[in-house]
Amino acid sequence: MAQSPTIDPVSAQLAYYAATAARYDEMHVGENDEHYFALAIMMSFFEFLDIRSILDVGAGTGRALIDIKQKYPSIRFVGVEPSSELRSQGQLKGLSPSELVDGDAQQLAYKDGEFDMVCEFGALHHIPSPRRAVSEMLRVAKKAIFISDTNNFGQGSLAARSIKQTINILGLWPVANFLKTGGKGYSVTEGDGVSYSYSVFDQYQIIKHACKSVHAMNTLDAGPNLYRSAAHIALLGIK
Repeated sequence: MAQSPTIDPVSAQLAYYAATAARYDEMHVGENDEHYFALAIMMSFFEFLDIRSILDVGAGTGRALIDIKQKYPSIRFVGVEPSSELRSQGQLKGLSPSELVDGDAQQLAYKDGEFDMVCEFGALHHIPSPRRAVSEMLRVAKKAIFISDTNNFGQGSLAARSIKQTINILGLWPVANFLKTGGKGYSVTEGDGVSYSYSVFDQYQIIKHACKSVHAMNTLDAGPNLYRSAAHIALLGIK
């Protein structure tokens, strides 16, 4: 029996971005979607935390950066995005090459505490090692980190969520995910390219260890227990 050819998931995701860059915003950006809701939450903390510089990891075409630039022109901001095609789209919208730069979320080229806040919007579930990326975000952040991303344990029907949560409690989620993805550890879809099973709570403990307080908020409708019911979450860690 012929085996399916293996692919490099990182290269495959970059190829997906290259192929969809011209219509990326049309496919992934909605005026009132969960990420804009999260962005509004994040910006509401700028004055409270005296944020004067911000790094956006996996910035895409720069939608968060453009909003920040328009509403808070005094804040220094930089977006890191490995896809040259997505960076080009951001530059067409008015971001400069120094505002939207090449870089790897898993190895940020910045010194410890260089930015007051480090954020990401929907990037971590596309990264092979989100733990390393979150550790880098914490290292580079002086005051806070902000994560807007998926919670796979809060996605699906009540029955599906209950099954996934039970498997996770038993410590078997890595095995279940391995089987579900045919041993690859990732899924490939037409609408999102390469993605990994991810929950913002996966790195909760390392964020809690590095921060004085951690605050989770649902960005789509959910019940009172966010882990069990929220498909998408904004998480703020304050150092």
